[in-house]
Amino acid sequence: MIRLLGILVLILDAIVIFDIIRGTKDTEKKVLWIVVVFFLPLLGPLLYYVIGKSNNE
Repeated sequence: MIRLLGILVLILDAIVIFDIIRGTKDTEKKVLWIVVVFFLPLLGPLLYYVIGKSNNE
């Protein structure tokens, strides 16, 4: 069960990172969000979709 949860988190992180890369933000902001998602695997995607995605630039 724990392995399945880990795999799901990994898939979620990969989806979010691809979404960040395809976005229109500056490169610096993309790198920052990728680092946040990498170091906060559960909280990072949530923060990105609440804060980063709503901040359309």
